[in-house]
Amino acid sequence: MKSTFSNQLGVFTSLSIGRRCIVPLMVFAVTLGSVLLSTAAPEPTAVRERMTFNDHWLFTKGDPADTGDQLSYEKLKGWINCVGDDLTTNAPAARPEGNPGAAVPYTQADFDDHGWRKLNLPHDWAVEGPFEQKYEGSTGKLKYWGPVWYRKHFTLPVTDAGRRIKLEIDGAMSFSEVWLNGQFVGGWPYGYSSFELDLTPYLKIGGDNVLSVRLDSPAESSRWYPGGGLYRNVWLVKTAPVHVGHWGTYVTTPKVSVEAATVEMRVNLQNEGAGHATVTVKNELFELNAKGAKGTSLAAISMEGMQVVAGQTKMFESRLVIGKPKLWSLKQPQRYVVVTSILQNGRPVDCVETPFGIRTVAFTAEKGFLLNGEVVKFKGVCDHHDLGALGSAVNTRALERQIQILQEMGCNAIRTSHNPPAPELLDLCDRLGMVVMDETFDCWVNAKRPGDYHRVYSDWHEKDTRTLIRRDRNHPCVVLWSIGNEISEQSRPAQFNIGEELAAIVHAEDPTRPVTAACNHTAAGFNGFQHIVDVFGFNYKPGDYARFRGTNSNIPLFGSETASCISSRGEYFFPVSDDKSKGQADFQMSSYDLYAPRWATIPDAEFKGQDANPFVAGEFVWTGFDYIGEPTPYDSDRSNLLNYTDPAEKARAEKELKELGKIKVPSRSSYFGIIDLAGFKKDRFYLYQAHWRPEFPMAHILPHWNWPDRTNQVTPVHVYTSGDEAELFLNGKSLGKKKKGPLEYRLRWDDVVYQPGDLKVVAYKHGKPWATDLMQTTGPAAQLTLAPDRKSIRADGNDLSFITLSIEDKYGHGRQVPRAKNLIHFDIEGPGEIVATDNGDATDLTVFQTSERKAYNGLALVIIRAKAGVPGVIEVTAKSDGLKPASVLIKSK
Repeated sequence: MKSTFSNQLGVFTSLSIGRRCIVPLMVFAVTLGSVLLSTAAPEPTAVRERMTFNDHWLFTKGDPADTGDQLSYEKLKGWINCVGDDLTTNAPAARPEGNPGAAVPYTQADFDDHGWRKLNLPHDWAVEGPFEQKYEGSTGKLKYWGPVWYRKHFTLPVTDAGRRIKLEIDGAMSFSEVWLNGQFVGGWPYGYSSFELDLTPYLKIGGDNVLSVRLDSPAESSRWYPGGGLYRNVWLVKTAPVHVGHWGTYVTTPKVSVEAATVEMRVNLQNEGAGHATVTVKNELFELNAKGAKGTSLAAISMEGMQVVAGQTKMFESRLVIGKPKLWSLKQPQRYVVVTSILQNGRPVDCVETPFGIRTVAFTAEKGFLLNGEVVKFKGVCDHHDLGALGSAVNTRALERQIQILQEMGCNAIRTSHNPPAPELLDLCDRLGMVVMDETFDCWVNAKRPGDYHRVYSDWHEKDTRTLIRRDRNHPCVVLWSIGNEISEQSRPAQFNIGEELAAIVHAEDPTRPVTAACNHTAAGFNGFQHIVDVFGFNYKPGDYARFRGTNSNIPLFGSETASCISSRGEYFFPVSDDKSKGQADFQMSSYDLYAPRWATIPDAEFKGQDANPFVAGEFVWTGFDYIGEPTPYDSDRSNLLNYTDPAEKARAEKELKELGKIKVPSRSSYFGIIDLAGFKKDRFYLYQAHWRPEFPMAHILPHWNWPDRTNQVTPVHVYTSGDEAELFLNGKSLGKKKKGPLEYRLRWDDVVYQPGDLKVVAYKHGKPWATDLMQTTGPAAQLTLAPDRKSIRADGNDLSFITLSIEDKYGHGRQVPRAKNLIHFDIEGPGEIVATDNGDATDLTVFQTSERKAYNGLALVIIRAKAGVPGVIEVTAKSDGLKPASVLIKSK
């Protein structure tokens, strides 16, 4: 039989609510012709307020004297584990008596905190540095662990009396503990999870309130740089006692065709009032335009006389059928929104908007991934959550810029490695047309680091998994749920039950999408683990694709993590070797794209594995962008030591570790990225663009052509092109025409003898001219240029402009001097500020917040932010000794 996983499922007749009961669903199905129609979107209702809570926080590092370990997770575990009872099937934990931490000064409302640092969120305190050699190299030489505190003073109007007030935190790194007015509220250990806390019992309505948040990431709790602090957005939510619960709407499209689509809406209604409630639940459907604004109402349905018992939660379901739906796709990411209104005694008491998309998702063993019935190959990347020089503090524009660069390359998919992403990433993927593999954990019960998630897995895995699914399941971009990355349990059959439990949790929360896991052990594809998941993901196993299909004829397969080629932008080392372990010098990696760690492959090998096995659904390359930490091959890979099952392999790794321990490694960031830490394209960008965008005319030459020390020496030239053949010219003389053979992805002239001048390639496709590229020997550095990605930004205190500095010779016109490393000083005037600078050099340990930075191979980056509420013109100037300066104007609106 053919194995197919599709989201075109039947309608449920019952649903599990929370942990205690099964309640019948009330099903209301109507067609477009019989629903309530209107001509415009309704006026916004101020019954629910969800407001940013990011401004005017106070911050300090360290605990007050004599705190000791009284605030450790182990000491407060009994109180913290009570949070999120509705997210587990276990019996609710009884909250212990008492008020932990009450004697600690920082929790007390009257503590004098006027000397603390003032700041706004999101905030990553750890990225502020400094980089220090003594910190472990795999996490970027930045200290991210230890206790830190945030406090916020606020008042609520007397009109909030009787309302429920909740604190929503999109992410807090990590082991958060929260007090309000000196009373312990709760916390959440996992730094990547979003969560909600009820502030209502501890608030002073109409008076002053003080919120205290303690975070305490353990040392050696991450294999990459995780960031630290309240690094994602924080919200204050006000509702009536009867309201839609947290992530309480769930929209699915169980039947989709060209003619019609069934939209099924489930509303989780919570009654936190003192008495029983009789309400009307109304769902109204709108189309969203490209900017996310609602158009006219398409359909509506009301359910009147619905009963909700005090202190309980009840699920209500309704259906609408709309004609000729506009499907969400990569090229046309059309979206809709359901507006859910709750009325009590004829008056609105709550209103929630749920954006969604109408599309079908299916995986088959023969064809791979199908979106709306059409085969779509994953042209994907894995990415960690940091935003380069901005650290882990989420910024919507920075995420948008990353996606736009990836899409230019031809990328259509992102894997959230190896944890739940910021909600803003999924919002952007919905809007811009990217599919997402949404991931939960980097480990289960077996550790990779002494302080990592294994410490809390037994108590928190169910809550964290359900939290992720409930938060993200309305996003049309999400097509796969991943329950783990390279977890050691994949090769231990006695622990397969762990994966089975996680898969069951995901299926219970969202039966419309398949479960997967990223497996780096070949055995996992054959030892039974492959049957735990719906779609199997192999990491770095292009040579095993055919074998997997021969053994598992019914299981869809894809490359969940591929390549791991390593390179430094603009660095080329000679002689050029095809031995993937070579290409290293001065803590940099050659950009000939021929080098990878022992477990990995160059891009060409993965392309070959996929093209030779067209049933494979595609790939997620490690990585789209360089990231802070893990500067392989120059880091000490201690995490892998915990996973080796072969004694000889472990002994070899231990020997490598011992040898690496003798070397002072300066690297702060990875070399894996197709794009460097500053967002500048490496040569590899064009190799993937050539393969992923075959109809886009392009050609790219490497290396650069400034080699005064290599005159008359062999200097190999590679060309990446979407054409099928090309001719290379040096100073007008042809060096020959070359044609791609079967399963070949680059053209090589390995015997070119360097002479300064012009190196030009003319690419052809089907015998006709297709694209050209030109490399020129430049003169010495003479001038600076500045090029902003946007010349107009919002004056909201968050919007950014990324300005690229280029060092050019005296002729200009894009003649970038490829080896220039001049020191640049940036100045800014007007209503803006310099947030960070970078250059993409993994060995540059200058703190990101500086306004002075050396260029790296001709480029540097300055990131500016407009000041909130102050429109005007911002002028950015760049200066360097001996070079002509440059300036650029940015409008702040």
